[in-house]
Amino acid sequence: MEKHNEKIPSPREIEREIGEFLAKRFGGEVRVISPMSMPQKAFVESAKEVPDEEIKLDFDLKPEELVSYLDQYIVRQDHAKAILATKICTHFNRITYSETALDDISSMVGRIKNNVLMIGPTGVGKTYMVKLIAKKIGVPFVKGDATKFSETGYVGGDVEDLIRDLVREADGDIELAQNGIIYIDEIDKIASSRNLVGSDISRTGVQRALLKPMEETEVELKVPHDPISMMQEIERFRETGERDKRTVNTKNILFIMSGAFADMAEIIQKRIRSQSIGFGAHITNAEEQADILKYVKSEDLIEFGFESEFVGRLPVQAVFEKLTEADLFKILKNPNNPVILGKKLDFAAYSIDVKFEDKLLDMLAKNAFLENTGARGLVSAIEKALLPFETALPSTDAKIFPATYSLVRHPETWLEQFKASPDSDEISEVYEKVADEEKEFILEYMESDKKNLAEKYNLTLTRSRIDTVADFYCSHIMDIGNVFKMIKSYSDEIKEIELYFYKSHDVNIVMEEDAIDFIISQFANSPINSEDVYKKLTADFELGLKLVQEKTGRTRFFITREALLNPEAYIGNLIKDELGHHV
Repeated sequence: MEKHNEKIPSPREIEREIGEFLAKRFGGEVRVISPMSMPQKAFVESAKEVPDEEIKLDFDLKPEELVSYLDQYIVRQDHAKAILATKICTHFNRITYSETALDDISSMVGRIKNNVLMIGPTGVGKTYMVKLIAKKIGVPFVKGDATKFSETGYVGGDVEDLIRDLVREADGDIELAQNGIIYIDEIDKIASSRNLVGSDISRTGVQRALLKPMEETEVELKVPHDPISMMQEIERFRETGERDKRTVNTKNILFIMSGAFADMAEIIQKRIRSQSIGFGAHITNAEEQADILKYVKSEDLIEFGFESEFVGRLPVQAVFEKLTEADLFKILKNPNNPVILGKKLDFAAYSIDVKFEDKLLDMLAKNAFLENTGARGLVSAIEKALLPFETALPSTDAKIFPATYSLVRHPETWLEQFKASPDSDEISEVYEKVADEEKEFILEYMESDKKNLAEKYNLTLTRSRIDTVADFYCSHIMDIGNVFKMIKSYSDEIKEIELYFYKSHDVNIVMEEDAIDFIISQFANSPINSEDVYKKLTADFELGLKLVQEKTGRTRFFITREALLNPEAYIGNLIKDELGHHV
């Protein structure tokens, strides 16, 4: 009987005891794996408390600034970039304005939100563009797939789950989530079927379920009929005696929808032909279809199968162009391109440095274009071409891999050479040639946009500095934007070292640009930090500069790269010149 009074073990204690038994019985071959189930739950407990002071969205980005940012990553699509950048900037600037304006405009009747509909074939950068915008703006972003929706819900939830997901992305910060972006792909799949008599209930039902969130509604974070959510609510009520009701207002949440709309071209052409007799012939190829999509109107979307109320909540429409073979090559050459950077990471995982030849990239662009899936085809084209090398090279002593047209065309021959002598002169020469080609392109890329890059990253771009950035890009795996940010952070560290040197020694040193570049290269290529640089400067220059300062009264000294390499000669010449001048 006394055993019944013993403390009931917790699940963790039971798990530990079972684990110990299994270890004794089977050694390390059988283990208990704790399940990490994530039931659909409310945010009553997980949503972090919002401070009493209301959080304000601090946003002042201009449309042209956002377009400039997108230009770094997205090839072509100039018209779509301009539309999205303008309307999204206006949306968030209007939120900022309404929060600071003296007039009460928050309750203005008839306010229309800049929800966006993106139309274009697969693989042209629709999703990528929205992700880039959300990242740049700094708001939470959630992607949903319209094909998983039904009128009653998707994957065990409902349309409102997207709002709850947004709060998750905001780490429970409801105020931040209320200024987020919800992106729903393949929206053309919820258009009602035009060949059916009567309405297509399931699809039109999804459209109607989206109407309120797209405009303004309150969404409870608590999930109805979810047992976990109900238990949490009961527990909180027992602790506080109050019912907790947390809601998210969708007034400022921007909805962006996208789809390929494969049959839309025929509807547009039919309308145009009926309005203008004799206009054009029937559309026969993909280029003509993509081109005619530019003329889409709301009535075409309704004819396609959308309800007029749904179309009315998508006032902004951006049509994306089909990518050409040349566009795909530009994507591969773009220094911010995640496809090539990702493949570099794949080989770097085996300590292999890979460089890509232009001739190979041109071939990959051709192969990808034939797949007719836009930029998505680039990934499969690269995987097919490099798979034999990614399979075999990690088992060799190879540390470098020049991915060239010749290697991909004759993989067996080159793999034999890699296995026999991975650091042979022939492989090294090919690698150096492709590496030089890569650096030359990066130099040209920066020179062509030097003014914009200098202003964007607040960094002086001398020829030496451009060369430093190019070297850093070629020796590290990161996009060019992050390279600039890293170089800028190094430059700022050097300014701090100058200031600390002055505070510590009462001697004002100013690093010349070539000296800054020299220290940056040390930061980038060796395990030194600011403290190491400061100690070296102190050891090399403190006594000599103080001597000159005492004798001449000079307080400011310019340090060149040559001075850093040969401090004794620099101090000697300084003393000779300065003291000789004062004799």
